[in-house]
Amino acid sequence: MIIPLPSHPRAAATDAASSYLAFDRRDWAKLRSATPLTLSAAELARLQGLNEKMSLADVTDIFLPLSRLLNLHVAAARGLTQVQDAFLGRPAARAPYVIGIAGSVAVGKSTFARVLRAVLAHWPDHPHVELVTTDGFLYPRDVLEQRNLMGRKGFPESYDLRRMIGFLAELKAGAEAVAAPVYSHQTYDIVPGETQVVRRPDILIFEGLNVLQPTSGSSVFASDFFDFSIYLDADEKVIEGWYIDRFLLLQRTAFQKPSSYFHHYKDLDEAAARDAARGIWSAINLVNLQENIRPTRQRARLVMHKAPDHAVDAIYLRKM
Repeated sequence: MIIPLPSHPRAAATDAASSYLAFDRRDWAKLRSATPLTLSAAELARLQGLNEKMSLADVTDIFLPLSRLLNLHVAAARGLTQVQDAFLGRPAARAPYVIGIAGSVAVGKSTFARVLRAVLAHWPDHPHVELVTTDGFLYPRDVLEQRNLMGRKGFPESYDLRRMIGFLAELKAGAEAVAAPVYSHQTYDIVPGETQVVRRPDILIFEGLNVLQPTSGSSVFASDFFDFSIYLDADEKVIEGWYIDRFLLLQRTAFQKPSSYFHHYKDLDEAAARDAARGIWSAINLVNLQENIRPTRQRARLVMHKAPDHAVDAIYLRKM
């Protein structure tokens, strides 16, 4: 039986009945051991999101212990593969190690995934690390409009799940090259004819809203192909604030471009822009979080809770 994670990060769920081991930031940071800091301040600055600042202390305290844990998992997974190949009497094969990252809109998944990729790529055992987001597997905008799903974008039914599962299956089967569609946040649509080609990476990070969710009407889920999974968590009102702040920043920058799908918001005053952002959050993103995303949290191997300043303040690691 899975015990629900505490609603407050400091209410640790560490008793014998819990499915997770709970750590505060200080105790988690100690698990870094001797893992060196290989990321520079300049590299980190290039990886950060629009309204999310991360320090090298965050990398040291959070990402280095995580990279050490994942390095140990990758080595163990490769050992198991070698055992099976030896048993079957076939040449040793190496499938990519797949890490799924889930969480709400505006919780910081993209920055987290980019930093994790950079840190993992510095390990000599697995230097080739790729990152693919599920945005590319959204149906094109014209399909969503035909199906009256524009107001449900990001919900499970707005994704081409067959194509997503096919991509992961090919990757795990050891295909030489696998192509994923590319999404543009500027046009709010799939980029016609453009693909991201992934060529047998050591590790693939697969990041998206609903990557841990069971697929309705299918016996195969995206998470079936994951070797490890992470859920980024924060309180709802905190995420809402991040979403509104990001919307206001984009309104002053990206939305000003005529090619932007949200160009019609460019001239709103701040109060009206806040109201618009709050309305989108409440009608779409909060509903998706409550109905589809947060219920998958307990399927993750690792849950990281973020404080209002974006710093991770509590970590929950599923017991083996």
